[in-house]
Amino acid sequence: MNASVSGETIIWRLTDGKPGHESQSLGLAHALQRMRPCQLIDIPVSGKLAPFYQWLSGVWPAGAGLPLPDLIIGAGHRTHFSMLAAKRAYGGKTVLMMQPSLPVGLFDLCLIPEHDEYHGGGNFLQTRGVLNPLNATGSHHANQSLIMLGGPSKHCGWDNTELMQYIRKLLSDNPNTHYTLTTSRRTPAETLQSVQLLEATNLEVEPFEQTAAGWVAEQLARVSSAWISEDSVSMVYEALTARVAVGTLPVPVKRQNRVSNGLQKLLTEKLIVRFDHQQNYQQALQPVNGFIEADRCAEWIEANWLSQLVPGRAAIANT
Repeated sequence: MNASVSGETIIWRLTDGKPGHESQSLGLAHALQRMRPCQLIDIPVSGKLAPFYQWLSGVWPAGAGLPLPDLIIGAGHRTHFSMLAAKRAYGGKTVLMMQPSLPVGLFDLCLIPEHDEYHGGGNFLQTRGVLNPLNATGSHHANQSLIMLGGPSKHCGWDNTELMQYIRKLLSDNPNTHYTLTTSRRTPAETLQSVQLLEATNLEVEPFEQTAAGWVAEQLARVSSAWISEDSVSMVYEALTARVAVGTLPVPVKRQNRVSNGLQKLLTEKLIVRFDHQQNYQQALQPVNGFIEADRCAEWIEANWLSQLVPGRAAIANT
C-alpha cells in the first residue's frame, strides 16, 4: 500500500443512501480518523448491472479525478460490485462491513457481526453487532437516563399495556432519576399517547419527530443509562458503544432469529440487563468498558495495513 503525497490516508466511502449502512461505514471512518490523518471522500453508488460490468472491464468512472484510495469501505449489498470495480480500476484495500452476498474472499476484509455465525473462508473479523459512529466521551450524569422505544417489526410484536407497566414501574422505582423518553418511526401512535399521559414528574417525552439529527448521540453522551425496547437491537449496540449502562424493555418475540439471539448473548454475558419488576436490574445496571467495535476494527486495519503505507503514491486517479 502507498500513502498519498500529502501524507494523508485516502478513504473512499461508498454509500448507498441507507442511513443504517452509512452509520456503519462512518463509524469505521471516524475511528480511523482518530488514529491518523485521513481524507474521507464519500461516493454515492447505485445500480446493479452497471457496477458489475465496470468490475469486469476494470473501469470505474465515479473515481475519476479523485485522490487514489488507500481504503475503499462500504456497507450494503448495493456497494459490493462498485467496491470491487473501484479496487480493480484504482487499487486500495476493500473493507466491507457485512457478510457479503458474494464470496468473502473477493474483499480484502469483511467485518461480519458474530450473530451471522459465519464460519467460512476469506479475511474477516467478527464484530459484536454492527459498527456505529458513537464513542464513549461525555458527561454521563448519574441522575439522567434515556428511554428509547421502537415498535412492532417482522421479528417482534408489541404489547402497549405491558410496556406501560414496565415504564411506570421504572419511573417509580427510581424517583431521583430524570428520564427522557423518545420514540421512533415504528412506534405506534397509541404508545406515544400513553406515555404522554403518564403522570410522573421525572419523565420528559421527546417524540422522534421533534428531535434533530444527532439528538440521540447527544443524549447518550449526557446520560448514565439507557432503556431500550428489545426490538431496537441496533440502539442497544449504540448505547453500549457510548459507554452507558444498558437495560432492555421486553417485547413479544414472533420468532427467534440471529438478531434476537445476539441480544440474548449480550444478556447472558451480563453486558446488558433486562427489566424486572423485582428490581434486580438495579444492581446489575452498569456501564461496560471497551465496547467500541469501530476502534477495534480500525486498530486491526492500522496494524496490518496502514502502518505499512509508503508516501509518494500518484495523487489523482486518471479517467
